[in-house]
Amino acid sequence: MIKIKKIILLVLLSFTFFVKGNSEINDALFMTVGNIPITKSDIVNEIKIILILNNESYSDDKRDRLHEIAVRSTTKRNIKEIELARNNFFRFNNEDFNNELNKLATDIFVDLDTLKNICASNELDFSIIERQVQVELAWNGLIYEMYKSRLTINQEQIEEQLKLMQNSKKVEEYLISEIIINSIQGDELESKIKEIKNRIEIEGFENVAKDISISESSIKGGDLGWINENIVSDQVKSVLISTPVGNLSNPIQLPDGVLFFKVRDRREIDSNLTLEDMKNRLVANEKTKILQMHSKSHYDKVRRSISVKFYQ
Repeated sequence: MIKIKKIILLVLLSFTFFVKGNSEINDALFMTVGNIPITKSDIVNEIKIILILNNESYSDDKRDRLHEIAVRSTTKRNIKEIELARNNFFRFNNEDFNNELNKLATDIFVDLDTLKNICASNELDFSIIERQVQVELAWNGLIYEMYKSRLTINQEQIEEQLKLMQNSKKVEEYLISEIIINSIQGDELESKIKEIKNRIEIEGFENVAKDISISESSIKGGDLGWINENIVSDQVKSVLISTPVGNLSNPIQLPDGVLFFKVRDRREIDSNLTLEDMKNRLVANEKTKILQMHSKSHYDKVRRSISVKFYQ
């Protein structure tokens, strides 16, 4: 109970100056995404959500970065909503919906009721968060329906990975954060990586990830949590193994960008999965990676067809 009270107090104090500084904000039009109007108060609410779900406090030096992230995430979500409406698709599993809401609360070490109370205390309608989760689940469902015929799994590669896994009683897990940037020409990649590393030294990995990463994880500072070495590709695994804790990895060329990550910690756990469970996890992970690739590609295509206009 003490811990929950402290979290609520932290969030309340975090917004005290911010809300006062924006006390005269009304619903003046800030931007339009397609034909969807976005008001100033929509952006303020987005900033509140970002702070609450990341358990962050507000400060003036974060103002510009928070504003940029809020505009970017609001734009992306509304573009997805436009595409969902165009396809007359807004279906999701209620169990997945409830699980996602509970995960948001667990990620900041509270229960769902407490998360709702935190939002209410900061004059934030919790239904806004619920809508965000629903849109993301529906988008994932749409992508699956559109691209499920392209979910071709390399069974030989899966079998090779299984052989390695079944001979090991211990498994390494890595606590990592990622930054993914758009693809860069070979002769420019080295200078870009150097630039990003310099920024990370000055601003910190989390802040740089929020600012420049094109991955969905950017809103949480690139945090991916604990990753099992057996559910990543051989290419990523080899880089993981060779990257010391606390260090930045070498860049990894992906089909749609460049990935590099920070290894925050590592641990060894017992491998108590059956062979069938291992195989199911490998297949599910491979399908997820393929769908993520199609999701990004499809979003980029839709984004180019929708106008975004700013009024401030």
